[in-house]
Amino acid sequence: MQVTATEAKNRFGSLCAEAKRAPITVLKDGRPDSVIMSFAYFQNFSPASSTSMAQRQKEFAETYKDWIAAQHDNFEKNGLWCEGVVSWMEPA
Repeated sequence: MQVTATEAKNRFGSLCAEAKRAPITVLKDGRPDSVIMSFAYFQNFSPASSTSMAQRQKEFAETYKDWIAAQHDNFEKNGLWCEGVVSWMEPA
């Protein structure tokens, strides 16, 4: 469901009840601006319910350890791809 910001202001109580069934998009100047959703739905997006950044980094490193090692080896052998690149434009 989509409503204008004015409609959301005027019907906030009933929209909160409606949001328990499905999130409601609030439009400003005809473009999506905000969302009204139930707290239960919001908890699905809460950082407390997801893994921490450190855990995600650890999982990434474990999953892609072979690829990461290959990238490190490539760097050690060849350096950065852009080393020695010089801009052809004169500085202003």
